[in-house]
Amino acid sequence: MSIEMKIPAVGESITEVTLSKWIKNNGDYVQMDEIIAELESDKATFELTAEKAGVLITKALEGDTIAIGSVVCAIDDKAAAPVSAAKSTPAVEKAVITSTPVSETKKSNNEATYASGHPSPAAAKILSEKGIDAQAVKGSGIDGRITKEDAQAANTAAPKSSVTNTVTPVGTRAMRAEKMSSLRKTVAKRLVAVKNETAMLTTFNEVDMQAIMDIRAKYKDKFKEKYGVGLGFMSFFTKAVCEALQAFPAVNAQINGEEIIYHNYADISIAVSAPKGLVVPIIKNAESLTLAGIEKAVAELATKARENKLTLEEMTGGTFTITNGGVFGSMMSTPIINAPQSAILGMHNIVERPVAVNGQVVIRPMMYVALSYDHRIIDGRESVGFLVRVKQLLEDPERMLLGV
Repeated sequence: MSIEMKIPAVGESITEVTLSKWIKNNGDYVQMDEIIAELESDKATFELTAEKAGVLITKALEGDTIAIGSVVCAIDDKAAAPVSAAKSTPAVEKAVITSTPVSETKKSNNEATYASGHPSPAAAKILSEKGIDAQAVKGSGIDGRITKEDAQAANTAAPKSSVTNTVTPVGTRAMRAEKMSSLRKTVAKRLVAVKNETAMLTTFNEVDMQAIMDIRAKYKDKFKEKYGVGLGFMSFFTKAVCEALQAFPAVNAQINGEEIIYHNYADISIAVSAPKGLVVPIIKNAESLTLAGIEKAVAELATKARENKLTLEEMTGGTFTITNGGVFGSMMSTPIINAPQSAILGMHNIVERPVAVNGQVVIRPMMYVALSYDHRIIDGRESVGFLVRVKQLLEDPERMLLGV
C-alpha cells in the first residue's frame, strides 16, 4: 500500500510551487522525515520531507509547476529497501552491432561505388559550362558513371548548383531553452508592474568615502575581534538611511489604495544576489541596531540567501530598500523600486577621482549614489533632501555614530 504525499501550504498568498529538484530518485528507499525534494515558490525555497519510510514513487518531474494540495509523489511503506541491481550488459551496443545482416552489408557496399554519380572528365567540363549539378544527372555508364553523352543530353533547366559565396560562422552556434523559475517569473512581473504603475524618477549625488574608509582601516581588526563580523560599508549606509528616513518620513511611506501609510520604524530590505536570482531579505527595526548588529544581520541573511534557506518571514515586508551594484563593478545605475515601497537607494563602486576640496584639486575615493522614488508620494524637495542628508551623514560618520 502506498501513501500519497501532497504539496503542503507554504504561505497565505502562495497557490503553486515549482519542483526544482528531486533529492531522492524514483525507487529509492527513504526514511521518515528525510528530505526528498526541493520546492520553489515566488518568494523562497522549501524542503519536502518524507511522511513515511518506504520506497519513493515520484509523480512529477523537475521543473513542473504544481498547485498547493496536489499529489507530488507516493511512498510504498510496505516495500523493503531495494537490493542494488547487478551491472547491466551493454545490450544496446550489441543490438547496434548485429542489427544489419551480413548479406545486406555486402549488397550496399556493391551498390555504392566511387563511379556511381561521378562524371567523366569530359562530362564534368560540359556540366560545368551548362551550370548543371552532377547530382541532378543520372549516369548511364558503368556503375552509374556520368558519360559525355549524359552530360550533352542533360537539360539546362536542371537544378543548378549554388554559386553564392557564403560565410561560415566561426565557433559554436549552440542554443538552449530553459524554463523560467517561479522566482524569476515573479520578479519579472513585479518589475514590469513597477515601471507601469508608479511615477518613478531617479536623483543622483556623490559621496566622498574617505572618512568611512579611514574609520574602517583604523578599527576593522578590533571590530572583527570584538563582534566576530567584518566592518563593511553596508552598516554605514543602513545607519545613514535610517536617520534620513526620520527626517523625511514620506520616503519611508507607501501608498495603499487612496491612503498613504507612514512607518515610524525602518525595516530595511537588502538586495542580495542568490543562486536562483535576486532576493531581498529584510533587517527588521534597523533603526535600533548598532553597526555591529547591522553587520551581523546582513551576514546572516546573505548566507541564508546563498544556501536558499530564507524564510517567508525574512522576506516579507520592508519599508525601504538598499541595493549595492558596486560589488559587481557598477559605476552608476537607476535602481527599480521594490513595490509596494516608495523608494530605493543604489550604491555603486568606489573610484578614486580628482575633486575640488577647499579650492584645491585632490584625489578622493568617490561613490555615486542614486535614489529612485515614486513621485506620486515623494516630491523633488524630499527626494533631493533625503539624498543630501545621507551624503552628509556618510561624509561625517563620527557625527552619525555619536547621534549629534
